[in-house]
Amino acid sequence: MMEFEYWWLIALPLFFALGWVAARVDIHQLLSESSNLPAAYFKGLNFLITDQHDKAIEAFTEAVQANADSLELHFALGSLFRRSGEVDRAINLHLTLLNRKELPSLQRQAVKAELAQDYLKAGLFDRAEELFRSLDDSRYQQASLRALLEIYIREREWEHAIKIATELERLSGIPFRREIAQFYCEMAMNSILEHDNHTARHELEMALDANKNCVRANIMLGDIEAGANDHKMAISFWKRIEYQQPDYLGLVAHKILNSYKTLQNIDEGIELLKAYFKTYKLSSLLGVVFDITLSEQGYETAAKLAFDELERKPSLQTLEHLLKARALASNSSPETSLIQQTIRNAIGNRNAFCCDHCGFKARNFHWQCPACNSWETLPSEPKETMA
Repeated sequence: MMEFEYWWLIALPLFFALGWVAARVDIHQLLSESSNLPAAYFKGLNFLITDQHDKAIEAFTEAVQANADSLELHFALGSLFRRSGEVDRAINLHLTLLNRKELPSLQRQAVKAELAQDYLKAGLFDRAEELFRSLDDSRYQQASLRALLEIYIREREWEHAIKIATELERLSGIPFRREIAQFYCEMAMNSILEHDNHTARHELEMALDANKNCVRANIMLGDIEAGANDHKMAISFWKRIEYQQPDYLGLVAHKILNSYKTLQNIDEGIELLKAYFKTYKLSSLLGVVFDITLSEQGYETAAKLAFDELERKPSLQTLEHLLKARALASNSSPETSLIQQTIRNAIGNRNAFCCDHCGFKARNFHWQCPACNSWETLPSEPKETMA
């Protein structure tokens, strides 16, 4: 069951009143019923509106004591406990409710759902999993599955996560192809660590079956083949990325060059990366192309490459490349070296991978955001951000 939202506290009297109107109860009876709500309830609402959560908890505690039979008030108080980090109090509140022998079956299910949320918040995953699985009321089915999915991801139980995500997809109609593919990739990572490349290959093919645009699967398949010294096959996997999501080509640019070097065909690798850069204009590719141009074709060609890109799209990274090439073209002065170092430091401080979902900024690329746990929400290359 989802956490109790504050707006329900405000809407509850309105729904209560509309229900009685629908039942054709006269206005006097409606007012009489509404007046039975404890005064502490309305005090609690006022504290919530003004973000005074501690006082709101005190007020709702008083309201629960005045109306001990109201499950809605208990649930509201329990939700406030969870949001305030007082999970132990929420657990005790719901356990006390659950111990009531006279509690009807439907209400018992509702209390179990709240208690499961408490255990999940407290990190007691085994208890939360048991309760979520015991909820057989259809009202809680999708919410329970989502909670179970969160548990299995946190505990890295990827096979269970795949089963739950598949069931959620069937029930809700919401696609989970991207997540399922990533779960298979996580399984493949474990297989690689266990030196079981055969199983890893199968799991990565399953990832691509789940999501044909899973870039990570082709990156990992290429890594496996490169590790097995089959560099032609590795390159063929990495080339597939252009037809999936070309923005990710920067992640494999160095891998492609290294494999071409091993095959003693570096010129073909350079031409391939130059073609990628010319087509997609990725800043991550520029760095790789600039370095290889500088080493293989000289500083003049590299400087022209950087200057043309700087005219097209000014950036600190491209300016640093240009200064580097010009410094090599002549005896670099102390001032030029100082400017280069200053720009390099600024780039290091300002470049970050920024999650599209929650805004979290990371210095390194992650397939799963470390903050919000969303998959594939970090861009494929760092962006210059405000200091």
